[in-house]
Amino acid sequence: MHDSTLEFPCLIGDVGGTNARFALVDEHRRIAAERTLAGADFAGLRTAIEAYLREVDAPRLSRAAIAVATPITDDWVQFTNSPWSFSIETTRRELGLKQLRVLNDFTALALALPQLGPDERRAVGGGTALANAPIGLIGPGTGLGVSGLVWSGDRWIPLETEGGHVTFSPANEREWAVSRILQRRFGHVSPERVLAGPGWVDVYTALAELDGWAAEDLTPGEITRRALAGTCPHCLEVQEIFCEALGTAAGNLAITLGALGGVYIGGGIVPRLGEFFDRSAFRARFEAKGRFSAYLAA
Repeated sequence: MHDSTLEFPCLIGDVGGTNARFALVDEHRRIAAERTLAGADFAGLRTAIEAYLREVDAPRLSRAAIAVATPITDDWVQFTNSPWSFSIETTRRELGLKQLRVLNDFTALALALPQLGPDERRAVGGGTALANAPIGLIGPGTGLGVSGLVWSGDRWIPLETEGGHVTFSPANEREWAVSRILQRRFGHVSPERVLAGPGWVDVYTALAELDGWAAEDLTPGEITRRALAGTCPHCLEVQEIFCEALGTAAGNLAITLGALGGVYIGGGIVPRLGEFFDRSAFRARFEAKGRFSAYLAA
């Protein structure tokens, strides 16, 4: 909501397990001075913010809102996929802010969904969203974020969840075999373990163990590049498993929430896949829910 009493510009940020993105927003909601910093280059959130403010020569700020890739339960914030941790109140004081609002990154992303214009969305498959029906959100990046929106009658209420850490649901023999290897390694196998960037390496090495070929020491980015270039059949299979398993997870979310307002895919991975994702089995697996397949195809 626009509030003319706020002091501008305000600092906004999106901090994940790999990168910290910051920008300034003015009283007209215009965003400027966007920068992306590597989290590994800084000891924590405060030092990253201070470096950003120096880089853009920002004026003295009084308010900031930061979305972080971890649950927010009290003043102390410990990242799930990063060594960073901080006290919200201590950080506010050290930065000289009047107000520091910290919220889960997928809660923030969910709140942004109703603001998206037609040119900011791209459909994968058919179906028509129902007005004011629940909306689902799932997004793989360094982790796997899950959220949603429920209409209260006068506003959207975001759902703060950690759905990326439920139990992974294999849907075919190949996925079951990979899941058993990952279960032996890690105990609990979550969708994040398979779908998040670091999980691509785990799936790649599990396939190597399963089929008896020698795995290379690849990063998630290298697996993606080789798969898209068609130079590595093993990397291609990892990417295909990703698309299919994400379809299953998104379909589970749709049924759980009754998300007839649509399911959105966020996170940093899917946009990099481009047309490969459109041609993948994602949508088929999204709808593959037996008696509820028609419900998901609508």
